[in-house]
Order: sequence, then C-alpha cells, then structure tokens
Amino acid sequence: MSEGCCEQVVKVGAEVPDFEMETYDPAEGDFGKISLAELKKAKKWTILVFYPADFTFVCPTELADLADKYATLKKLGAEVISVSTDTKFSHLAWRNSEKLMENVQYPMGADPTGKVSKLFGVYDGGSGLALRGTFIISPEGKLASAEVNFYNCGRNMDELTRKMEANAYLQKHPDEACPARWKGGAKTLTPSAAMVGHVYEALHGK
Repeated sequence: MSEGCCEQVVKVGAEVPDFEMETYDPAEGDFGKISLAELKKAKKWTILVFYPADFTFVCPTELADLADKYATLKKLGAEVISVSTDTKFSHLAWRNSEKLMENVQYPMGADPTGKVSKLFGVYDGGSGLALRGTFIISPEGKLASAEVNFYNCGRNMDELTRKMEANAYLQKHPDEACPARWKGGAKTLTPSAAMVGHVYEALHGK
C-alpha cells in the first residue's frame, strides 16, 4: 500500500494545498473542472469521496447512498466531489449505464495520475487505485475530518452527513464540542475546568 504514496500527506487540522481536477458533471451533462481555490472563494465546505474504480461492485452502492444525501449536504454549505483514478470519460459512461447511479448529480472528479489521491494518502501504488477515503475540508481550506476504509468495506453516508452537520455547527460555535452520535438540536459540551470528570452531569443535567 505504501508504494506510490505521496511523501507529504495532508493531516487533519492542516491547511490543504490547492488542487484541481477535471470532472464529469451529471447535473450539467458535460465535462468541467473543479478546484479547491474556487470552492474556498465561494466559502464552500468541500467533501471528497474517493473510491477505487468505475464499473465495480461496492462503489455504485456508496455513490447512490451519497446521491441520496447530496441535497442535505448542499444545504449545509458543502460541495461534494466523488473521486477515482478513472478518466472523466469513464465517469460519464459509468454514470449513464449503471442504474444505481441514475440519481447522482454531484461532480465526479477524475484523478488519473493519482496526484490528488496521493495528497490525501489514499493512493495504492500497487493497483493504481484509491482506497475508500472520505474527507471534509473547511471553507478556510483546513482538513476537518478524514476516514479511510479498505476496498471491501462500503461506507455509511448517514455518518458523513452527521459529521458534516457537526462541523458546520462547530464553525459557528467554536467554544463548544459535539459528543458521540451528536445530531442537530442535541446537547453540546462547553469544556471547562468544572466539567472535568463530570461530563455525564453536563449531558444529563444531573
């Protein structure tokens, strides 16, 4: 797995270097380009969903699940980009032939050189594919969240949506923290010396 990986991999909390990719955009029915610089300029959160390859088996189930969450993620201020090392032409053919993909409307990023995949540490030099990595980048360009699964384990996009909701909330409430399984409207924590050893009481009001 380490063969072919980038020497400098961006870490959670660090600023993400600008990148650009060619895309197939199903919403427009055409090819295009997308860049982190443009998304930051638009004050968008950026969600990158890497997957191994077009015309495979687990991947369309994940991207269909992501399609179901796309409207919600956009309302939270995010743009979603699925990414593999396939070409934009392969993206077009796969999206328009696989029935599971018929509701995909987010841009599909093409990373045939593996440059962007290497930046996030998901490039497998042995296969030339990307592992199942999910990354959330803040509007300021910092990496807020990272998750990587192996090829054979599909992701749950409900959890991605929950993490995006939490990150969007915390951007507006930087003094607070979201506990496990937090969802919008649930109680948050405001860390203090008085809370040390008493998180239960803070959450349950006892």
